[in-house]
Amino acid sequence: MHKNNYIYHFNYNDNESDLCKLESRHIFNTEEQNKMLFSDKKVEPSSSAFIKRRIDIILSSEDYPTLIADIKKLDIHAEGFKVEYLVLHGDKTEYNNRLKRLKDIGYSIEGDPDYYNPTITYSLCYFDDVWYFGIMNKDSFDWHKHKQKPCSYSNSINVSIAKALINIAAEADKDKKLIDACCGVGTVMLEACFSGNNIEGCDINEKIYKQAIENLSHFNYTANVYHSDIKDIDKRYDAAIIDLPYNLFCYADDEIIMHIMRSTANITDRLVIVSTSDITEQINSAGLKLSDYCNIKKGRKTNLSRRIWVCEKN
Repeated sequence: MHKNNYIYHFNYNDNESDLCKLESRHIFNTEEQNKMLFSDKKVEPSSSAFIKRRIDIILSSEDYPTLIADIKKLDIHAEGFKVEYLVLHGDKTEYNNRLKRLKDIGYSIEGDPDYYNPTITYSLCYFDDVWYFGIMNKDSFDWHKHKQKPCSYSNSINVSIAKALINIAAEADKDKKLIDACCGVGTVMLEACFSGNNIEGCDINEKIYKQAIENLSHFNYTANVYHSDIKDIDKRYDAAIIDLPYNLFCYADDEIIMHIMRSTANITDRLVIVSTSDITEQINSAGLKLSDYCNIKKGRKTNLSRRIWVCEKN
């Protein structure tokens, strides 16, 4: 029986599997398996594109009647509650039996239920011969509004990647100070601001720098954005995110890539780098050590495959 405080339920498509596992390693220090994970670390589902539900475990038991008896002993009073059954990997409970168990729990709680606008949602799930009862917290999907930002480019990273980059860089620590070294129109910064992360950004292109400010202002976010070459930033940061130029809207050769990486390494010891090609040689030349990596395959909506390199200073 797991003794952790939380159960996390994930969802992603085949192209996102490796990215989800990379993010999971840096949030929870372990990979999700079969789209679920037990942990004592509390993370808001909306901070990730892949975490869909978090169950705050209240009770668990290998014996279902014992679980129901224990729920009744809690003497729960809740107006407008709802109970949902979460099907986890390996759960073969048939649909009718799942409904019966939801009724068992509903009858064990004092108060009138509200199935459409619940004030609180309880959950029942079954994994590895153990029944779990707890409070369900869902991804609000409020962050989807960022897809409608005023300024965007077709080859910008998508919101799911942006959210993952923040989690990989900050390792679920909101106090860490981050910088987006080539912030573009602010796609990563928007997700950081939404999740309450401490982030600043810079971009050498004046037009794009102004568009980043416009996007942040559109959603009433406040964060420092500098119109600057990264080499001229003189602050220290806990981690940096670098979405390297793709040589599409701005010119970027090997010399420029090395300049960006070395300059960023001067202000932080941890870099999370996004590229469209193999940059192993550049990482070594910049005096960095590769600590983690994943390859994001091409999706239906983009012709670019991307690689994420998690690097530390040697």
